[in-house]
Amino acid sequence: MNRKELEEIAQSWFERQGWKPFPFQKQTWTAFLQGKNGLLNAPTGSGKTYALWVPIVLESIKKNPNYKTKPQKGLLAIWVTPLRALSVEIKQAAERFVEELEIPLTVGIRSGDTSQKERAAQKRKMPNLLITTPESLQLLLAAKGYDKMFENLIGVVVDEWHELVGNKRGVQMTLALSRLQTIAPAIRVWGISATIGNLEQARDILLGTKSEVISNSVLIKAKIKKNISVASILPKKIEKFPWRGHLGLHLLEDIIPILEKSQSTLLFTNTRAQCEIWFQKILEKHPEFAGDIAMHHGSISRETRLWVEEAIRTGNLKVVVCTSSLDLGVDFAPVETIIQIGSPKGVSRFMQRAGRSGHQPGKTSVIHFLPTHAIELIEASALRKAVKNNVVEDRVPHLNSFDVLVQYLVTLAVSNGFYPDEIYPEIKSTFCFQAITEEQYHWILNFITLGGQSLQAYDEYKRVEIEPDGKFKVNSKAVAMRHRLQIGTIVSDAVLTVKYLKGGFIGSIEEWFISKLRPGDVFTFAGKKLELFRIRNMQVLVKKSKQKTSKVPSWMGGRMSFSSEMSELLREELYIANSDSAKKSKELKALEPIFLRQKRESIIPNNAEFLIETFKTREGYHAVFYPFEGYFVHEAMGSLIAYRISLLLPITFTIAFNDYGFELLSDQPIDVQAIIDNNLFTSDYLRSDLEKSINASEMAKRKFRDIAVISGLVFTGFPNKLVKSKHLQSSSQLLFSVFQEYEPENLLFQQAFREMYEHQLEEGRLQSALERINNQTMVWKQCVKPTPFSFPIITDRLRAKLSSEKLADRIRRMTMQLEKS
Repeated sequence: MNRKELEEIAQSWFERQGWKPFPFQKQTWTAFLQGKNGLLNAPTGSGKTYALWVPIVLESIKKNPNYKTKPQKGLLAIWVTPLRALSVEIKQAAERFVEELEIPLTVGIRSGDTSQKERAAQKRKMPNLLITTPESLQLLLAAKGYDKMFENLIGVVVDEWHELVGNKRGVQMTLALSRLQTIAPAIRVWGISATIGNLEQARDILLGTKSEVISNSVLIKAKIKKNISVASILPKKIEKFPWRGHLGLHLLEDIIPILEKSQSTLLFTNTRAQCEIWFQKILEKHPEFAGDIAMHHGSISRETRLWVEEAIRTGNLKVVVCTSSLDLGVDFAPVETIIQIGSPKGVSRFMQRAGRSGHQPGKTSVIHFLPTHAIELIEASALRKAVKNNVVEDRVPHLNSFDVLVQYLVTLAVSNGFYPDEIYPEIKSTFCFQAITEEQYHWILNFITLGGQSLQAYDEYKRVEIEPDGKFKVNSKAVAMRHRLQIGTIVSDAVLTVKYLKGGFIGSIEEWFISKLRPGDVFTFAGKKLELFRIRNMQVLVKKSKQKTSKVPSWMGGRMSFSSEMSELLREELYIANSDSAKKSKELKALEPIFLRQKRESIIPNNAEFLIETFKTREGYHAVFYPFEGYFVHEAMGSLIAYRISLLLPITFTIAFNDYGFELLSDQPIDVQAIIDNNLFTSDYLRSDLEKSINASEMAKRKFRDIAVISGLVFTGFPNKLVKSKHLQSSSQLLFSVFQEYEPENLLFQQAFREMYEHQLEEGRLQSALERINNQTMVWKQCVKPTPFSFPIITDRLRAKLSSEKLADRIRRMTMQLEKS
């Protein structure tokens, strides 16, 4: 069959479904059947899955014309998804196509949720089409004879590529692709991406640097305009001194009519703690939702999550309170409405969440923005413009992640073994390691065989042996087993399983929260009030409680920061708020009481001004700076400016920061004029001043823990017998100290500092922000009292000291005092 005949089969199938293929789907079919690699960019809910399953199946027919009498054996294609929750739908889409065309191809799933029985069956006979995760693909590469398993592959598809590009899972994925491209000569590599700014670079990261691969590739963009309707939930009364402590719950009654009117609503929160609180409060105030409301986040048991996902699909749930666990690709056709609680921190995340509703071609996605405090309405105004103008963030790739490379090479050594000279060109052909030198490569080879310069006296670090013919191989079964247990790049704190005393698994909770509780303490988890009975063997044993008050668990992943695009959009909205422009959105108009009060006490800066406010309270002397650059940049900038001031004056500070600015609090007046006169916001000597201001070693130590886990320097433990996080931390700190003293040129040690500066402190963004501020006029306002802009920063600092009840009382008194004057 020629290409046109094959495409006709797909066209006819689409017509029988009552569908018409989009131009981007037909373009993708043609490109794949022509043997091209590529990246497909299409909005959520537009039929991306059939854009690639269809040509994969058609190519299998072309290769095997007698498919009806002689079904093909072995693996033909791999579909990689970063979220296990997506696997079922991707499998159903493939099965629907092959079954209705009576093509005898089998479809299977391989992920962390796959049962041992199913894995054993796959080992005997792999399905033709396999849906898997990046981690499970690495585990397959760790299997003996993996080259025979993969040699007939015609295609590999990496779904939701935008989610992988900017993290180490993406690095892990590109290394696997470099191997597959060598052992399967007929393979085509494809990625699917939704919202991302640097689309062309994303394609290059996926395909690598080989000129023959890049030249035989395409970038296909779906010309489908996704209609997104953004509606803000405006408070009836605008607080002149806003703070974020009430998590938006003061607007709970405003969303009830939206929930009642909509067939199905997803209510997105940014953290699991917020998710638990909102679920409880809705049920508490509106018990009529019982049975129609559920919760979904990553710590709830898999069975519960799958039940919730199925109930959304079938329209059996009216409301689901969720986190980013439902951000990606799951097709929930009945969902009509999305409510975003608080700032999404980025345009892409907001658009991704909006796309969960109206998840069909041509339908409008409806998203309501509920501010947790009034100033977030500026973000709502900015987000509406961003959606209208299709402004989305770039994803910054990780380069030279040597911990991932160490893990990958040990994976290859666990399976068939490898010859370094054969693997080096493959590694160098990846985007992430294109700059690796032979010297660095030899250091890594030395590290996996001898433990490097500092650890060669310890046998446990000699994981890989060099055989007489030069092959690098793991021959120890114990090393191989430990390595397989630890494959992956997602490093979280130790989690404990939560179970009822009488049996029944509820979910998992982070050790650092549960370790603070004593038997008898009550906490809210998975929507239930639970009393802690005891902790035994990494299990939290609980019983139900009827107590009204309880603690809500917090997870370490709860800290998020603005993207650079979000920061820029926010500043632009502020400049409009400062003007007499007729273009003011309804959100900016609603904030007029805050803006008037801010102007009365201080100013709203324009695009040529940088605002610094000072005032005195009982706590001391406050200096508040407003770069509007996001949490992480302010964390670094606050430390940097505090350090530079300390060089001029003998003074110490307490530093507080949020997404809008940072505060320096001292027991003596701060000479702001000296800050301005001495050019303290210069970007000169940035790295050396940062090192001195932030205790770089301490921060790098925390980064090194993850690097040590990924590279296999420390072992996280066996299932049901995980190593406690404090022990992991102390083991990795010990290694860090050894490298610091005896081997500062250690590549993993150096990587900890590089990642801290590039990814945690966002050094590049910090430099750009300082350069922008240097070109602005410094406006110093000596205020009598806190201003509306400074109030959220002050209250965030108080949060660390006070319980939520005491904090609310304290803030109520502060607000009353400020409003009086």
